[in-house]
Amino acid sequence: MTQHLADALPTSTGTQPGWWREAVIYQVYPRSFADSNGDGMGDLEGIRSRLPYLKELGVDAVWLSPFYASPQADAGYDVADYRAIDPMFGTLHDADAVIREAHELGLRIIVDLVPNHCSDQHEWFKQALREGPGTPLRERFHFRPGQGDSGELPPNDWESIFGGPAWTRVPDGEWYLHLFAPEQPDFNWEHPAVQDEFRSILRFWLDLGADGFRIDVAHGLVKAPGLPDLGRDEQLKLLGNQVLPFFDQDGVHEIYRSWRLVLDEYAGDRIGVAEAWTPSADRTALYLRPDELHQAFNFHYLNTGWDAEALRATIDESLDSMRPVGAPTTWVLSNHDVVRHRTRFGSLERARAAALLMLALPGSAYVYQGEELGLPEVVDLPDEVRQDPSFFKANGQDGLRDGCRVPIPWSGDQAPYGFGTGGSWLPQPAEWAGLSVEAQTGDPDSTLELYRSALRVRREHPALGAGDAVEWLPAPAGVLAFRRGDFVCTVNTTDEPVRLPAPGTVVLASGELGEPDVLPADCTVWWQG
Repeated sequence: MTQHLADALPTSTGTQPGWWREAVIYQVYPRSFADSNGDGMGDLEGIRSRLPYLKELGVDAVWLSPFYASPQADAGYDVADYRAIDPMFGTLHDADAVIREAHELGLRIIVDLVPNHCSDQHEWFKQALREGPGTPLRERFHFRPGQGDSGELPPNDWESIFGGPAWTRVPDGEWYLHLFAPEQPDFNWEHPAVQDEFRSILRFWLDLGADGFRIDVAHGLVKAPGLPDLGRDEQLKLLGNQVLPFFDQDGVHEIYRSWRLVLDEYAGDRIGVAEAWTPSADRTALYLRPDELHQAFNFHYLNTGWDAEALRATIDESLDSMRPVGAPTTWVLSNHDVVRHRTRFGSLERARAAALLMLALPGSAYVYQGEELGLPEVVDLPDEVRQDPSFFKANGQDGLRDGCRVPIPWSGDQAPYGFGTGGSWLPQPAEWAGLSVEAQTGDPDSTLELYRSALRVRREHPALGAGDAVEWLPAPAGVLAFRRGDFVCTVNTTDEPVRLPAPGTVVLASGELGEPDVLPADCTVWWQG
């Protein structure tokens, strides 16, 4: 067991901030990071072997996407057993080894927790199906009779995030709720057994040494009383924009207060990070009150385009909303669910500039595996290799999540580029040979070395990461300029060079600089002075 290792890592004491407040956290998508046994699928031993790379990169913590026992209907977000490792990833011993070695390197480990739903192969759900209507185990899920003359219609009009009704009918005539795939039945969080079980799961992983949890669909656990109809078509377009009867209900906060009590039982600053899609930054802040969770993903920032005015507004709104609850703002550009930001922004130059902007802001930053290599979205995957559940629905979704999950390149000039010896579960583009870790290491102009330099400067510079505000400086249209102590960041979001008086000595730039008073197009510069 590794609890003592987690305890030994630096902690917050007195009025000093917790480690998470300005941490850079690296997301590992296990099946696409490193394959140790040549089966084409990444695994825990592969992750363990690459931990020195992450230490050298300069991150503070590693978030591992799910590796639990699962039928893999939704890439492991359909959990059959929260205390077991899926054989495709290894064993519980391998998980222990990852946590143990990470701690020895000074890295923290955040594990993904999926509390909104489980797999239809979870023992609770299988037993609920066997026991039939009206039995106690069905109360741990949302089973309901259908509408219509013979119950042939779903209980309400809710739609699945993956398309189609959010209800599936079982042979005895009842329907069960699944906000995601039919293989992912939603738990009923009003049931005490569900609450007790997840507090036990938290303790299981905390005892193993986990430093915290990324909480999947943190906004979805509680549903509105009576499960009322939404009364709207095209519900997917409303996500993140309106209050919905199945998302961001006030009852979720009592759950996280009970979880905070568990986290605080353990030494070492164990944390909870909410994946909470809410209508506003102020609603997100409610998850981060002092007796609830520690961080929440800033999806409002992730969804902001490459536009100076929009970015400044989002930055201000984000900082302003977190300040009253005393929580750090988080910044994120890419993850396993969205198009990689190099493709989303339209160029590598913009992606590099966006990275330096993100890492200059106060709070905690998240880096998705491969973004430090400048990887683009893979947009031409053959249909036969796709695995995203949304791709198989008939409502026109594109299944784009597969394109950001292609295994990352490590070395060599042919696929699978050092990922493993047995190919990769999704095909890698030929042009990725020039984007591998090996190809970029030591090249001062590479994106990898830019990230390494930025993270080193961020660690060494007291103004970076700390605090909860920026001082905006006058700047031309399309340009952002802000000061943090004696540090200045300037960002040109336009496609033309802009004249701007040099505010000091150049520390780092995302692109090649010419004249000292000219800020190149799509470029961010860090200055000292």
